[in-house]
Amino acid sequence: MTQNLLLPAAIIFDMDGVLVDSNPFHLRKWMDLFRAHGIPFEELELPNIVLGPSNDAILRRYFGEDLTREQLAELGQELEADFRQEIGPHARPNPGVRRFIEECHAQDIAMAVASAGIANNVNFLVSALGLGDYFREVLAVESISHPKPHPEIYLKTAGKLGVDPTACAVFEDSFVGIEAAKRAGMKCVAIASTFPAEVLRRKTDADLIVPSFEAVTLQTVHDLFQGASPTTQAPS
Repeated sequence: MTQNLLLPAAIIFDMDGVLVDSNPFHLRKWMDLFRAHGIPFEELELPNIVLGPSNDAILRRYFGEDLTREQLAELGQELEADFRQEIGPHARPNPGVRRFIEECHAQDIAMAVASAGIANNVNFLVSALGLGDYFREVLAVESISHPKPHPEIYLKTAGKLGVDPTACAVFEDSFVGIEAAKRAGMKCVAIASTFPAEVLRRKTDADLIVPSFEAVTLQTVHDLFQGASPTTQAPS
């Protein structure tokens, strides 16, 4: 194992599509909601629209910009009613996640979760994955005023961890999440779990794009801060 790594000072993880393969469940909940309310949508385009942004932004896009806070809350409750029940039995860390987190923990790297999801979902998944003891902070959409791609959630997480944003590395999978991390001045590793690597390469400024955590070690992230070509490992 690599010893005495100075950077990153902290690693921040998005949740959905990064730590856990929850996006199929999220897509299904949106399709069910739209069908229940007679809202037309293009199924093939849906991942590009709903994976990453906040619920409120998506609801306003499809139901109208003039939704009241009460209407947003009512639709949001309907949207999330069955999500936790459905994903609970299937919640497992993505391949390589636990090994990577344990490697960072052994080097005393501060870790946190910063998700655009609602707190009930994020906290439920952290617990279901059995990863709660590793994270010093868990932030969800209720913690911020400006959702991704605004950098607020990553800047606020760095502040809570007591580290400089430029000393942080972020793991993301969505366009808005990658943009938020880069706007916060952080290094960003994009996991090609939700969108293909070639699309992420073309549409984002991620510092590194990998197929999964199985291709990443702490040395990989350390290399990003040294200006070296990142060292990756082949999936086992």
